[in-house]
Amino acid sequence: MSFWSPVLLSLQITIVSSLIVMGLGITVAWLLKNRSFRGKTLLETAFMLPLVLPPTVVGFILLVLLGRRSRLGEWAEAWLGHPLVFHWSGGVIAAVVVSFPLVYQSLKVGFASVDTELEQAGRVEGAGEWQVFRHITLPLASRSIVTAYILGFARGLGEFGATLMVAGNIPGVTQTVPTAIYFAVDAGNTTLAWAWSGCMIAISFLLLFVANQGQRDAGTRSTR
Repeated sequence: MSFWSPVLLSLQITIVSSLIVMGLGITVAWLLKNRSFRGKTLLETAFMLPLVLPPTVVGFILLVLLGRRSRLGEWAEAWLGHPLVFHWSGGVIAAVVVSFPLVYQSLKVGFASVDTELEQAGRVEGAGEWQVFRHITLPLASRSIVTAYILGFARGLGEFGATLMVAGNIPGVTQTVPTAIYFAVDAGNTTLAWAWSGCMIAISFLLLFVANQGQRDAGTRSTR
């Protein structure tokens, strides 16, 4: 197994999962924005559960739902040609589930901060809901969207418990950096564990630096 194999797999899983969770988060936050209905609080509480549940509990539930003995698992295996569990796609699903609460909450706050009078003005001018969302809501909530993506990416990159339960730790196939570090320490190979940890720190630092620089530039432009 190459040193870079877990790193590349972690990035692959995180990039895919972060795009999926952003699409889901933006859609759900937009649909629930300014909507009040019976059970909304219960629904949003369910959204936040993966944030407070132990990752192993989340992983166990996903394992039961997506396993080869479940209807969903059988359907997915027939459609994809491979099982979701003990495959890197299972790691993607685990990362999406555990990062969704942070992404949704950030987007919810961002969309709520947009002045509804500006949105209403767009509707009065004849803009449809999609046009209002695309040209008014999204630009005004851009900082929250960037924050949501960073949080989702970071959470997915560092996911361990649920991923280990669903995808396992197969070197070169499903082994991500967090699981590789854990098993390296368990085997007494602290040098390798430090090397992978340094990789994770460098990637996370670079991501945060670029995001902070982007938000700083956006703030500078908005004050001109």
